[in-house]
This record gives sequence, structure tokens and C-alpha cells, in this order.
Amino acid sequence: MKRKLLFAFCALSATLLHAQTEVEPFVPGTTLEGVSYFLPRTAFRVTVVAEKTVTRPGDFFRYAERYLRLKDVPQAENVEWSIKSITLEPYGVPDKEKAYSIKIKSKTVAPLVGLSKDGILLSINADAEEETLPAPPKGEAAAKLENPRDYMTQEILAAGSTAKMAELCAQEIYDIRESRNALIRGEADNTPKDGEQLKLMLEQLDKQASVLESLFRGTQQTSKEVFTLHFVPTKETDREVLFRFSSRLGLVDADDLAGEPVYVSVKRTESLPEAVPNEQTAKKKEKMERGVYYNVPARTKITLFSAQKKFIETEIPMGQFGSVEILSNTLFDKKATTRVTFFQSTGGTKDVME
Repeated sequence: MKRKLLFAFCALSATLLHAQTEVEPFVPGTTLEGVSYFLPRTAFRVTVVAEKTVTRPGDFFRYAERYLRLKDVPQAENVEWSIKSITLEPYGVPDKEKAYSIKIKSKTVAPLVGLSKDGILLSINADAEEETLPAPPKGEAAAKLENPRDYMTQEILAAGSTAKMAELCAQEIYDIRESRNALIRGEADNTPKDGEQLKLMLEQLDKQASVLESLFRGTQQTSKEVFTLHFVPTKETDREVLFRFSSRLGLVDADDLAGEPVYVSVKRTESLPEAVPNEQTAKKKEKMERGVYYNVPARTKITLFSAQKKFIETEIPMGQFGSVEILSNTLFDKKATTRVTFFQSTGGTKDVME
């Protein structure tokens, strides 16, 4: 929640009954003479949505071809990971190299200064709610598998060997198929006349056959996994390893060579004009030195890619690649109470209102 610090100052004078300074509430970096604030660096939350597929052999995989004519069934457990999507969300973090203070002076009105919980300047003389990142998407667990033994007959369960169980289980599968075909042709003794009832019976037979067949052909379970990581660009780069991804292990650290690298490229797309030395400008700036500092962000192209695929390519304004300018303190004197709000992720001005 945004912290609001209200500073009221009245100059000591013979015509005044009393002088008053209010601070609400006290926080680290704040004094009775003013408030300290940070300009932000633009950081990013990276959300990786991946799919994990686990394939396991069935208990009777050795008999799959003999009894059911099934070929190429899995004979060992296998895990396969793949990236389904990557999203990039900007947010602001305090730039420790851009810390400033707003001091209370007798010739200025009492400013309402809005800060984020970590001290980023959000507003002056205006309300501005602190922005928070939305919750990342939730993962999805793999569907629960049915227990094949729940569909075995007493004879199958009583078999004295795996080979005999496989033989009897295969026979049960063929019997279920014949019953299903008889229902479809209307030749079964218990064929229902109600279409909905027939549909339910067929679905139940399909389920029984499928669960028993999994003992021969194996099973496959797929889950959705979500990973989040954060990074703060500090310089332009063509090809920096952000993380690595393994088809067998999923997302791994950037220095883990078990995975293939996913790179990030950060390039400023606009050139800011260079400052030209000017005596008049220097004097004017010197008078403004006690104003409010803010960022002029620069547009930056960010690309996330691997050797096989480009996941993201977008342009985003970033505070750390821009410049710092000053809003003159004359904007906040008794004659002109200006209201200003700032972008939390870049430190640039959002609205300036008289």
C-alpha cells in the first residue's frame, strides 16, 4: 500500500500563533526536514509456463505384442519437458544511485508525497496507488490414473504368475470389446432401449478396457509447471544467458550446463540528445537543483530467444537507460501547486496537472 507522508510547514513569524510540522508516518530515510525517495530501475518478472510429460511402462509391457499385438510400447520411464509460453512483466525497483530528498521550505506549500513501500516516488500533491504484479498463473497437476486392479476379475488377481495375469487380463480386454460390439449392434441380452443409458454403458466399457490396456501399453501423464524469475538489466547486451532449459529436467540455473540456454538481448532503440554546455542553461539548472528529480526513460528493445525459437521481442521504456531531469521547485510554491504522478516502473512523469 502506498505510504503517504504529509508535510505541513509554517514559517516562524511574529504574526503567527505557532509553527507546525507534521510527519505521517515516520519511515527510514525520512526526517523532520523532508522525505527521501528513490527513482526506479525497470526490472522484469519472467514467467515460464512449461509442460512436463511422464511416460511409464505398464506392468505387462513384455507381453504387449504377444497378447494385444501392441508394438513399440515404452519399456522404461521417460520424462519430457517443453516450454509452452514465456511472459515478461516490468516493475520498478529502487535505484540506490538515484536517491534524493524533498526538503520542507517556508515558501512552499505542504506537499503530499506518495511513495511505494520500498521508497519509489509515485506522486506529489496527488493520489497514486502503488502497483503490484498480478499473481502468476497456477500450475496444473497431472490427471490421476485409475488403478487397473480395481477392474481385474477375481481370477486375474488369483493368478500365480505375472505371465498368467497378463494372459487372463488380455482375455478380459477381448471380452469387453465383444460386449461393446454386441451393445452397438443391439445383439446383447441387456441392450438398453434408452439412448442415454446405452451411451453410459459404452463409456463404462471403454473405460474398463482402456485402464486394463494401460498395463500393456503403459501410461502417460502431463502436468503444467510454472516458473518465475526476476532480472534487472544494468547494461545493454546482445546475448546474455537468462536461464537454461532441459528437456529432461525442465528449467535450470543459468550456469547449469545440463540445459540449453535461453538468452536475453537488451538494446536501447532511441538515442538521447547529448547535453551541450551552455552558461545560461547551467545557471538555470543551478537554481533548480532543489527541485524534484525524475527519470526520462529510454525505449529499449528486449528479446528472449533460444537457438531454436524467438519467444519474445518487444519495446519497453526503461528508467536506467534514460536520463534524470528536474521539476523546478517553483512548481510547488504557494502560487502554483502542481500535481504530478509518476510511472512506478520507469520513474517518468505520467500526469502533470496545475
